[in-house]
This record gives sequence, structure tokens and C-alpha cells, in this order.
Amino acid sequence: MGELKFTQIEGIPLIQAGDNIAEILLYSIKNQEILIEDGDILAVTSKIISKAEDRLVYLNEVQPSEKALELGKIINRDPRLMELVLSESKEIVRATEQAIIVEHKLGFICANAGIDHSNVQGKYGKKEDWYLLLPQVPDQSAERIRDYFKEKTDKDIGVIVIDSHGRPWRKGTVGVIIGTSQVPALVDLRGKSDLFGYHLKISEVAAGDELAGAASMMMGQADEKIPAIHVKGFPYQLRNSSIAEVLRSKNLDLFR
Repeated sequence: MGELKFTQIEGIPLIQAGDNIAEILLYSIKNQEILIEDGDILAVTSKIISKAEDRLVYLNEVQPSEKALELGKIINRDPRLMELVLSESKEIVRATEQAIIVEHKLGFICANAGIDHSNVQGKYGKKEDWYLLLPQVPDQSAERIRDYFKEKTDKDIGVIVIDSHGRPWRKGTVGVIIGTSQVPALVDLRGKSDLFGYHLKISEVAAGDELAGAASMMMGQADEKIPAIHVKGFPYQLRNSSIAEVLRSKNLDLFR
């Protein structure tokens, strides 16, 4: 197993609706003289993809439904924000004043439907009234970036779209994948031998999430302005993959 190397991609401007993320990434990578090779991976925060895909919402333009009004009253939250959460969710798993845990339309469990309020600036009105939704289909967003790099560099790379998620049994957030192109979300080690010849029976590695966690630490969560990371030396073979690989279905979820 070789060395795993992470490089911060610098000089990426503030992203606006309609921007070509792949073009901007490639321009910044060339400026840094980062060598792109087959098997490399780009980890990209969902935030810049959402901005490019115009997923900004102005809260004053949201009309809350009866369900949103009722939910907002029960947990003392703005019903307009509750309407956004409901519109992005399949199901409310738990709702408190601290957080609303949902099954997102994309299939994963997360807080507040992944709706973001940090480092978000709208086109008009008060900046605190703007919220950012997750990309509509992050797997496709990752695929578009990968296809662009294949066309422009003739290199086969992988791309992951990452977001920060909390965990039910531990404090704090970690970076996880919400979209992938060619980066395996799950690596099956069942049948392989350990140091003592024991054949692994249940070992599956969330390789995409492990990579996302490391990349997220390199990006930071405040004003670092590093929304993308170049990764070299990923120890697993790139292949067709999807976020669906790592999602546990409801009937296999021991807590729902």
C-alpha cells in the first residue's frame, strides 16, 4: 500500500449560480502545477456544487404548509425553514428544538435535511435569510466533473461530493460522501485473510466516507476557503459506484 497524499486546491473563487465547477477546479489545479494521473481523486464539498446548481433559497419567499406550521409550533422553529426541511425529506425521524433528523430524499439520514446556513450569501435581502439546499443528484454532479476531466486531460479519475454529518452516538460532525463517481463507497473485504489466516466474514469498509473524513479535515469548516482536495494514492481500485452502496435500507435499520 503506497502513500496517501492530500493537496489543498487553492485559489477557487466564490462560486456563483451557473459556474462550471469542473472548469474552475481544472484551472486552479493547473495554476498549482498539480499533476493529474489515472486513479487520482477529487474531493469536492457539496456547498460549491449547490451554489453552482443554484440551490440557494430565500426564506422570505417560502410559503409554509400546514404541516410546516404545525411542526414549527411544536419544536419552536421557523415554519418557513420547516417547509424547506419537509420539501427535502422523505420522512421525519425525530424532531426537537436542537435538530430535526430526517431521511433525506437522497436516501441518507441527516440533520435538518442537510440545509446549510454557514458561508451562504444571497443575491438580495438579508444574508441571514438565505439557505442552501444539497445538490439534487450528487452522483450526477460528481460524474459531470469526472467526465470534464476525462475530456480535458484524458485521465481517469474519481470524484466524491462530501458533506458534514453528525452521528447518533458521538458528538461532532465528520465528512461523509453524498455523491461519488468511480470512487467505491463500500469495499467488501469478506473472504480475505487477516494476519493469522482467519477469513473475514463481515468486514466491509466505508472507504468513501473514510476518504471524505480526511479530505474534510483538510478543507476546514470556517473561513479557510478550501472547498476541494486532490487525493493521490487511494488504496482501492476505482470502479462504478453510487452513494446507494453505503446506505442501510429501512428494514435493516435497527433503530427505526
